[in-house]
Amino acid sequence: MKRFTAKTVVGCVALSIGQNALAGTDLFFNPLTQSAAVTQVPNHVNELNSPWQVPAGVSYTNLTSLHEIEADSDQSSVRVPGLGNGASMTDMSAFDPSGRFIFLPHETQFGAGLSRYDMETDKVINLFKGDMNGAHGDWSGDFGALDPATWTPVNTLLVGEEWSGQGRLFEVVNPMADVASGEEVIVRELNSVPNVSHEGLRFNHDGSALYFVDEDRSGSVYKFVPSVKGDYSKGQSFVLSVDGFNGDPAANAGKFPNNNPVERTGLATWVALTDADGVALTTADPFDNETRGGRAAANEVDGTPFRRPEDVEVGYLHNGNEVLYFTATEELAVYSVEELGNGKAMVRLAVDEFSPKNLGYAATTGHLTSPDNLAQDALGNIYVIEDWPNDDNRGGDIWLLRDTDSDGVAESLDHFMSLQVKGAENTGMIFRPGHPTQFIVNVQHPDSTADEMNGMGDATWLIDLQDVVAPPCKKNGEHDDRDGERKIKTCNDENSSKFIKRLSRAQ
Repeated sequence: MKRFTAKTVVGCVALSIGQNALAGTDLFFNPLTQSAAVTQVPNHVNELNSPWQVPAGVSYTNLTSLHEIEADSDQSSVRVPGLGNGASMTDMSAFDPSGRFIFLPHETQFGAGLSRYDMETDKVINLFKGDMNGAHGDWSGDFGALDPATWTPVNTLLVGEEWSGQGRLFEVVNPMADVASGEEVIVRELNSVPNVSHEGLRFNHDGSALYFVDEDRSGSVYKFVPSVKGDYSKGQSFVLSVDGFNGDPAANAGKFPNNNPVERTGLATWVALTDADGVALTTADPFDNETRGGRAAANEVDGTPFRRPEDVEVGYLHNGNEVLYFTATEELAVYSVEELGNGKAMVRLAVDEFSPKNLGYAATTGHLTSPDNLAQDALGNIYVIEDWPNDDNRGGDIWLLRDTDSDGVAESLDHFMSLQVKGAENTGMIFRPGHPTQFIVNVQHPDSTADEMNGMGDATWLIDLQDVVAPPCKKNGEHDDRDGERKIKTCNDENSSKFIKRLSRAQ
């Protein structure tokens, strides 16, 4: 494995680290000032050694790639013949609680499956994959576009179908199965959860509810509450309905740049789609595999539509209330949903393309384009990951949602990382349990995946903030005697150390 560290570049800007754990911090890195230029050929040295432009001091290590897996007979993953750079589609990720194993769903059109990577042995093993009969309309033994993944409080794993397949949610009952010794991996469909275009999956903090979204141009936000905590085979489903929304729930939610043609923020209600036993309260069947019935059921009870909600994260606000964040990709926006109790919530626009960027620091020419994934560190900082390169010449970006007062609305969107790999997108960013300065990102569907013999292909990288260089801070009252201007005292080591110490203590 190779380890790379960004060169140290220091700018003369201010920094102050927040003091409340799980409330977000102030900016702790030197933000980028532009999106990366995309390398124009597959397997470029940048793709192999340095896929991103990153802030000073951030390091990255290649863990695995499709090329490495396929070159070793002891490893296995998913490659669907004939799909070119869409043959593997390593997507959203989940860690086991130890931080040793990474679970990697594959978002292939058919023949999708799940792989498990062992960070100690540097080996990938495929846990299961479909029979590819979905290509002929038979999904009884196949899976399509497995995208989201999340570890459950009872040590199982959930994965769901997004744009292909039937919008089903599955529970992998024994994700740590010893498949090399012949142990069968048990995968069961959760008929208790409405069928939608699944993308984001996250439990609330006590594990009593599962949030998920429907990635549609009139997609809604849902909550599933199991009848028995930890048993996801039976429970009650709800959809989020903004009280002031008076538009058509089946219509496209809005188009850039007019993100809110009808009001979709403010006080909201979790409206039941089923009773406590999971019996539908709607005429539409929310569990219909053929029609992805969750969408019709949500429309029937005025579930508020958003334009392609994709990923979710659950955190806390400064008042102690839980908050759900979700992206609305085609609105260029991230929303926050504060839980108020008794079935009520408050929906706010957390950040969008028109929010300040790099506030108080050197400006960036980058734009928030197709915000897709979200990630959260141990201090509650939310990171926003773009779906696709901005265009053929500029890379897809990762941003920090800077909300220092933790009220669910960002003061700034700060430019964190930028991908420079031809044909690829960032996906699956998730922080590593037990190692709070580390997170992984997958480089999905690069053009190199199509080169079955030599291409690096879909790859998983480990990024570390341990040595991140914070911007220098200003010391009040200290002036330059020659021209009366305030001196800039560099306190990078002090501020970086404070951030890393807080991050380490928070987990």
